[in-house]
Amino acid sequence: MQKKHSLLFLLPLLFISHPLLLKANPPEAQRLIMWWNLENLFDTHDDPSTNDSDFTPSGKLHWTEKKLKLKQMRIAFVLSAIEKHPAYGRFPDIVAVCEVENNAVLKATMDRVRQVDYQTIHHNSPDIRGIDVALAYNPKTLIPTGMKAYRVPLEGRPTRDIVVAGFKVDEHQLHLLLNHWPSRAFDTRWTEKKRIAAATVARAITDSLLHSNPQADIIIMGDFNDEPGDRSLKKTLGSSFNRQHVLRKPTKYLYNCWNGHEDEGSYRYRGHWEQIDQMLVSVGMLENRGLRLDDEPFSCFSISPMFRKNSKYPWRTYESGQYSGGFSDHLPLLLKVRTDP
Repeated sequence: MQKKHSLLFLLPLLFISHPLLLKANPPEAQRLIMWWNLENLFDTHDDPSTNDSDFTPSGKLHWTEKKLKLKQMRIAFVLSAIEKHPAYGRFPDIVAVCEVENNAVLKATMDRVRQVDYQTIHHNSPDIRGIDVALAYNPKTLIPTGMKAYRVPLEGRPTRDIVVAGFKVDEHQLHLLLNHWPSRAFDTRWTEKKRIAAATVARAITDSLLHSNPQADIIIMGDFNDEPGDRSLKKTLGSSFNRQHVLRKPTKYLYNCWNGHEDEGSYRYRGHWEQIDQMLVSVGMLENRGLRLDDEPFSCFSISPMFRKNSKYPWRTYESGQYSGGFSDHLPLLLKVRTDP
């Protein structure tokens, strides 16, 4: 069953200022990483190079500046809710996203979080709709070290590139792989080979990083459109819920952070929660030195306003082609990591 966080934290209670909490979890040693499929964060302008005409004022979905601003406000609301929640007590240091049209609309969205001067990293992918993976980061807590995109070779319709972004975190190098694999549209088995192709590229990138440094700190995250037990994740990428398997065979397995969250998910389909958004880490993140996973590091974040009243489905921006005015059809993922001397 999907858990919703209580709204009690929105009351003016200063949970995070309690000295015991600060002592047990020094904020300067922790970083918070977020993944979220934003469900079609488009601007309102027609880009002649992409198939985005539906998301214009005169298009099929009648996407206007007013609707865009409401969606941006909702995204900022979720980030503020995370900062106010006693389990986190900070804005995410990295906000990695997919289904964003361009850097300008992402930057304008993140600028609504006035407490953090988020900087953005965006890459234009060949997706014909013009939706990309991107991220925003807090320059006061991380230093970017580079970005590179990798094409997924597919016949016919192209998919999103896999973006690798590097950061220095308290002198430790962190590698992020951002993914948005081909969807299950039309038929899951027919499209599976496309996700296996994407998994093959992601695995090759990971292997290259581990070859250079077997203890490299790597986080692979995204909307994979497959679940942890599907072949693309389990066989090709090496997803495992068994921490010991990863420690014993670090070049074969990656630890999937959904471990222990069997009844939860980030996307609800036909009455069931699915774990298609995922975060996986290399063995370096499991060791008790440098960058590592914090205690109880992973969660799928949700609060009551992100759901329609008496509904178990995330409140979407569009439902069956009709404007609904919600947040997204996906829930965000959060991962707490720590830095040690």
